[in-house]
Amino acid sequence: MADVISLSDSSETIRVLTVDSTRMNSQMLADSLARDKRFRVCYAEPTSSAVMSAAESEKPHVVVLSAALEQADNRGFQVARDLHSAYRNVKVVMLLDASDRPAVVEAFHCGARGVFCRTESLKSLAKCIHSVHAGQVWANSAELVFLLESFREAAAISLPQTGTAATLSKREQDVIRCVAEGLTNREIAQRLTLTEHTVKNYLFRIFDKLGVSSRVEVVLFAFNMSRTSNLMEAVSDAPIPASKPTTMAVAAAAPGGSKVAPSLKAAPRQNALPAARDLRRVRGF
Repeated sequence: MADVISLSDSSETIRVLTVDSTRMNSQMLADSLARDKRFRVCYAEPTSSAVMSAAESEKPHVVVLSAALEQADNRGFQVARDLHSAYRNVKVVMLLDASDRPAVVEAFHCGARGVFCRTESLKSLAKCIHSVHAGQVWANSAELVFLLESFREAAAISLPQTGTAATLSKREQDVIRCVAEGLTNREIAQRLTLTEHTVKNYLFRIFDKLGVSSRVEVVLFAFNMSRTSNLMEAVSDAPIPASKPTTMAVAAAAPGGSKVAPSLKAAPRQNALPAARDLRRVRGF
């Protein structure tokens, strides 16, 4: 059972559940976050059963979840998947020891709305929680590039005709594939022989059907559906130019593009990171 650390009567209070790799770490993290009076913070034992029980009883808006649980490095990913399946309104921020590609890709595949590396500051974590609660996707540019690279190394996306995907028309699915490739509205229009205005209309309908508000969320949807259906095949291996990443929250925006809010701390420089051009395209610039 989670222990409540801080309470607030504010209607803007965000209910946060912290689950770190040990009980002590979970409580210390909760104590630290509780200093922000806009949070109502509780913590749970680092076991899958305790997390699911706390999610049911405490009804958190955001769960800060360690990838390492139950003395297993990757157990947290399965717990994130379970949370996403059982509590669709709960947003998960995956706490990672290192921002490496396999962990980042797996976190988003499991339904996480943000990834946060332990090397970042507590102040940045509070901002991450606020952003994710507001419907944004929290990741730095390098981490978003990992997702784009996954598309570049995979086949054209095939969306299974079940659930939400079944409501998408063939043309809407074509537009989603183009967005996932990082194409701009103009390039999508040229490829599909449409006008830019028509592409924007398709994007508005796609956003409405998927319940999303940014191009990045469309990419994540396509990525998750493709991974789930196991229909991805080998494709383009063209090289991508390097760029320096910066931590950011990808905000909700109109189909023509999305806003980017820089964080207080830049992500560490990494070598040979692709994506300045492709990342701008995903955001609709």
